[in-house]
Amino acid sequence: MSEHFFNRLEDELNSSRNKHLFREVRLYPECRINLCSNDYFQLRHDPRVITGAKEACEKYGTGSGASPLLSGFLPCHQSLLDQLKKWKHKSFGMLFNAGFLANQAVLKHLPCKNDLILADKLIHHSMAQALTQGSARFKRYHHLDLDHLQELLDAHCDEYETIFVVTESVFSMDGDYPDLKKLVELKKQYSFILILDEAHGTGVFGATGAGLAEEMQVQDQVDIIIGTLGKSLASMGAYVLSNSSTVINYLVNRAGEFIYSTFLSPAQVGSAEIALGILKSAETDRKYLREIAINFRKTMKLKVQKGTPIVPILIGDPVKTLELRNTLLQQGIMVGAIRPPTVPPQTSRLRISLHTGVNRQTLEELEGILEPWITP
Repeated sequence: MSEHFFNRLEDELNSSRNKHLFREVRLYPECRINLCSNDYFQLRHDPRVITGAKEACEKYGTGSGASPLLSGFLPCHQSLLDQLKKWKHKSFGMLFNAGFLANQAVLKHLPCKNDLILADKLIHHSMAQALTQGSARFKRYHHLDLDHLQELLDAHCDEYETIFVVTESVFSMDGDYPDLKKLVELKKQYSFILILDEAHGTGVFGATGAGLAEEMQVQDQVDIIIGTLGKSLASMGAYVLSNSSTVINYLVNRAGEFIYSTFLSPAQVGSAEIALGILKSAETDRKYLREIAINFRKTMKLKVQKGTPIVPILIGDPVKTLELRNTLLQQGIMVGAIRPPTVPPQTSRLRISLHTGVNRQTLEELEGILEPWITP
């Protein structure tokens, strides 16, 4: 193979190493406290969820055996999908193998060349990448700035056949969220298609844990809800839900991300369905999770949101961020060290993911370690 090819790759990797932005897959040591995962309710170790996976596996086998349009769509998939639709108050839906694929499918295939996508500046990479691969034009509005969004809507509402507005409910790096009620008011005025990624809102918000749209009582106004099974639902996979059968039928017929892959394993959907049932009645755990998140943010003198479990500790310098991450690891505490390009330059951070297994003693220990590193 070409020596030039390998040299080019190595040069780029060395550049990342020199900037302390090199990524690697590694096994981390056993830790007392894992504040790095998105399993906010610790359900992936719950015996009931594990039993759900076992029973689905015993009944349907270790894999689905085929893509969903052949024989890969099994009764366990239908059962989970029915529960998701009921939970999110949507009439139609489909499952995907991953949240990344679901976001790609929606944004690559639904908008066309005569459409415009207006997306929050800090949407997940799976969405941001899809914007560049579809045929529609796109613009990014300032993060959570719905006044800026309205300016863009005013400027472009008559220039395109359809306008799509895309946002996350809880943003994965900052733990903040949009005012969905205000967003829905804009939707009534400008008649756009609202796409909401509820990946990190599911489980945490809403009377039944259905997400931020349920919390803000706007579920019926969200045109397309996207979510993952891999966070609060303690499994793997994703879903796209809508009250439009046309939207779902179109994706089933056009989205290669759905059509051409062997489908989700029975164990994944079996565990997710049990987790869903647990989350629906987890009001006490939801309240506790949000309380410790608010208290931790206050103690760390961070902007207090309404209890999202994602808490960013901004450091800035990637070297210092890695050093602090390693200091915590030495104390048996695992947190995420997030650096560019995942986040903007000069915003390297620790991403702390709180969960229901965290107690006050743990937070006090964490606060004591972090305090000397944080510049007032």
